[in-house]
Amino acid sequence: MTTDPVVETANLALVFQTNDGTVQALSDVSLTIERGSFVSLIGPSGCGKTTLLRVIADLEQPTGGSITVNGTSPAENRRRRGYGYVFQAPALYPWRTVLRNVTLPLEIMGASAAERAERARRNLELVNLEGFEGKYPWQLSGGMQQRVSIARALSFEPQLLLMDEPFGALDEITRDHLNEQLLRLWRTTGKTVVFVTHSIAEAAFLSTRIVVMSPRPGRILEVIDSDFPKERTLDIREAPAFTEIARRIRDGLRAGHSYED
Repeated sequence: MTTDPVVETANLALVFQTNDGTVQALSDVSLTIERGSFVSLIGPSGCGKTTLLRVIADLEQPTGGSITVNGTSPAENRRRRGYGYVFQAPALYPWRTVLRNVTLPLEIMGASAAERAERARRNLELVNLEGFEGKYPWQLSGGMQQRVSIARALSFEPQLLLMDEPFGALDEITRDHLNEQLLRLWRTTGKTVVFVTHSIAEAAFLSTRIVVMSPRPGRILEVIDSDFPKERTLDIREAPAFTEIARRIRDGLRAGHSYED
């Protein structure tokens, strides 16, 4: 991993105007995300994790501070197709096969049929779904559907992958399996991943850095570095170093009063 920054924010703020008044979603968020890193954003519901992800993606516009993504504005990075976005729900079209769901962005981009097929094959292999190209979403489990959505996000080969709690609705066994698969994909592709989660164990297992956020207005309480080897399995959760990182995350959340309504 290099120290080349992919995302840089300085004193970032975002205020929403609603019918009930002003809501400050983010306040004074300063963060650097380096190329090739796996950064998790963790905090209580409503703390601004997804809002920050959407600002990076140019789906929300900040009202203060500054942000660059891949050395340019979020809007320009979006126009360059500089990121892939994986939502909480797979958001697959039920009338399109797995293959045609994955190739949809490439169709919009005007890629040739041969290029679409090759990229889809490569990315479905990355998420261990080769052989399922002709299936429809309703024929797949929830975990498999989410893997299709990851393959779709990778289809136009972005270097930045934004993931908004993609495994939150899955059972623990499936979630653990997908966590291991996601780590393998990260190692294989070298992509930069920004990952939203509510799970302390998931953040500790996946990440090179964990960003602990406060209740609204969303601020960064602590950034915790992890130096676990890239080649790791779920067994690492039994190691004292893992327990220590999980404890630091939990302490950070408690310090931010995350367990209060």
